[in-house]
Amino acid sequence: MRHLSKPVPQKTMALRQEPATERSPKPTRRRGNRRGLVRIFSLSGSDMIFLARCLLVVAAVRLGLTLLSYNRVRSLVTRLDTRQCASMGELRRVAWGVAAAARFVPYATCLTQALSGQYILARQGNESTIRIGIERGTGELRAHAWLVSDNHIVLGGSIDGFAHLVDHGSR
Repeated sequence: MRHLSKPVPQKTMALRQEPATERSPKPTRRRGNRRGLVRIFSLSGSDMIFLARCLLVVAAVRLGLTLLSYNRVRSLVTRLDTRQCASMGELRRVAWGVAAAARFVPYATCLTQALSGQYILARQGNESTIRIGIERGTGELRAHAWLVSDNHIVLGGSIDGFAHLVDHGSR
């Protein structure tokens, strides 16, 4: 069991305890999904609805990137009019929802997540930018995408170690 910085209520600990049976060293994918489903059903109604919307958007963007070009999907995502910057609470909620939904969509890469987050923010009227860069100092060409809103990285992690290539704004 991992160490937590604050005490965990007894009810929550019971959900995290492992059975006493012998296990293989590598947990199966099925067990992780079951644990994820337990967490999903413990969400409030509004969070569950938001997560379902995020799941639909991530799946649609993933399908769009499979069937269409990036530029076509980006033009569909950025079709909405955006006029304001999102609050930190909105940014955190979008980051949580898209990242959680991406766990259930196969091949939901950083680009899929960034486009999905941009669409969700645009639906709320909030501006955002997709930043694309490549990793510096490696022999291989590795690209990465981030979602940035008002100079805050929403999705994609740290930009350190990457060379900036292009920004694609909301409009």
